[in-house]
Amino acid sequence: MTIELGILSPHTPRMCHEDQAPEFLNEIVEGMHQVEKVIEKVKPDTIVIISCHWLSSFKHFVDTTPEHKGILTAFECPELISDVSYCYPGDTELANQLVAAGREAGLPVIAIDDPTYVWDYGTIVPLRYLIPNEDIPVIDLSVTWAASLEETYAWGQQIGKVLRESDKRIMFISSGALSHNLVRGPEMMPSLSEQALDRQFLDYLHNNDLSSAWKMLPQYAKNAGVESGGRHLAALLGVLEESKKSNYYGYGQSSGSGNVLMTFEPLKSKLNHQTPSHTVEAK
Repeated sequence: MTIELGILSPHTPRMCHEDQAPEFLNEIVEGMHQVEKVIEKVKPDTIVIISCHWLSSFKHFVDTTPEHKGILTAFECPELISDVSYCYPGDTELANQLVAAGREAGLPVIAIDDPTYVWDYGTIVPLRYLIPNEDIPVIDLSVTWAASLEETYAWGQQIGKVLRESDKRIMFISSGALSHNLVRGPEMMPSLSEQALDRQFLDYLHNNDLSSAWKMLPQYAKNAGVESGGRHLAALLGVLEESKKSNYYGYGQSSGSGNVLMTFEPLKSKLNHQTPSHTVEAK
């Protein structure tokens, strides 16, 4: 098998409830619905998602729980996300395979099997749009602050190896923003310099130049304040192989952050769908 679909997804809390999403996120919201239709064609057996808002200090955590059920009120923004219920199946077997692969590679990877653990909004917001029926098993991964970009990339490589060797159809989601120097004012765009850096990074992804994207990431993450220090992007680049077809669905601001929606398919993918032209200009 192969990784049927990779996704770089936004999770801004202002889009958690679609009927409350501001107009400047219309492109992103519409893009999420388009990607939902792509996922329906892919029919993945399992979804693996790494979230910038599951922040672990020292260990890479893998949620091996057989059922993910809870109610989220986001401690960062309870006025935007409160009393949000969810219930998704897990994939304990594949999750444990990820843990074993990480440990074999010498990485500090820990299994978490705890039905009382409540997911973060970086996990829940994308899934509310992409898997609204809550009918596909999910494995949640943390972003680890003590891990360098290099270590996170190596962890992504191990994840990708396990997923490609699985007999299941897998989808990998990296949930996080690009530039992320937050300011008050939800309508605020990133600075012109940050937008330029976002554009260059997206161009590398769009042109399937993943090696240049990886080389750019450390300085880009520092200069643009990329969310999680760019760790979710390092994991994504580690998971993806070269020879991917990228599809761009939109870019939108949220309090000075740059939020993008892209998918990555194998070149031999038979998916047939249209996407907007490649641009990261504000609408």
